Amino acid sequence: MTTRLWLRSEVRSTEQRAPITPADAKTLVDAGTEVTVEDSPRRVFPTADYAAAGCRVVEAGGWVDAPPDVVVVGLKELPDLPERLPHRHVFFGHAYKGQPGARELLGRFTAGGGALLDLEYLTDDDGRRLTAFGYWAGYLGAALTVLNDRGALPTPLRPTGRAGLDAALRAHDGQKTTALVVGALGRCGRGARDALAVAGVEVTGWDLPETRNLDRAALLRHDLLVNAVLATGPAEPLLRPEDLDAPRALRGIGDVSCDAGGPYNLLPVYDEVTTWDEPVLRLRGGERPLDLIAIDNLPSLLAAESSADFSRDLLPHLLDLDSGPWRRCAERFHTTVAALEADHA
Repeated sequence: MTTRLWLRSEVRSTEQRAPITPADAKTLVDAGTEVTVEDSPRRVFPTADYAAAGCRVVEAGGWVDAPPDVVVVGLKELPDLPERLPHRHVFFGHAYKGQPGARELLGRFTAGGGALLDLEYLTDDDGRRLTAFGYWAGYLGAALTVLNDRGALPTPLRPTGRAGLDAALRAHDGQKTTALVVGALGRCGRGARDALAVAGVEVTGWDLPETRNLDRAALLRHDLLVNAVLATGPAEPLLRPEDLDAPRALRGIGDVSCDAGGPYNLLPVYDEVTTWDEPVLRLRGGERPLDLIAIDNLPSLLAAESSADFSRDLLPHLLDLDSGPWRRCAERFHTTVAALEADHA
């Protein structure tokens, strides 16, 4: 049976990434996959490039009336309607850790008979993620934290290219700055460390051993903190509200994980993510100001670079939607829904 993929447009006004590039769409089409692409003026890749790759082009939002066997592919949140979701959807649902709105989203799938194949849980046999935007999220989270600390952060934020961003990072006055990257050995942490190196910042990296035996006083002695940890269970917070008033050198935080409102938030010192229009939240003012940046679609600021990497990694899995990683995604969806229904009973 022919695999049918439907690349939907994104509803978020600041989302310019695509999970499938035109070049990779052509590979899918050449392999016999039927690919439909919704028109999107915001997407970093022109719709005409998808048409040239052999994709069928339709208007934005058409996925709601797509045939039931179609697999709808996107990145960020779905629109509020329709209330019932009958298709299999591939995107980042952020619905398995008790996040706000999770129950409602999963309820839409159960009401319609569809399923969420969450990209965050597309993993190999050892549980390692197979595709992610982590490197670029870490790179941008660290970069914006440095630029804000230097008074050079443009507001509102707008998409850029890596050359321009790196030039801004290199333009500094030579003042020594220290930064701590927590989760330093993962994709996200590697991206953060690379950006800090470009900026000439002295970097300390912590990973599992250091977070298991957390030295919060040492954390507070750094000028900047980048949280690159994807928490999947309860853990000791990196910072608590009372720590903000303790003696500290810390003056800037980049929370790449953006778990505000979730039960596993390692930085329970803020309640809502920040935005492109208002990227910085001042946690403390006065003589020792402390700023936080927590934007949940950072890689869209480097949309072409991050999309190309992500699509390259996702492509082989879109060629085989019956593989073990996708079966694990489906199992995770069904077990989560069953647990919610048991709690509600």
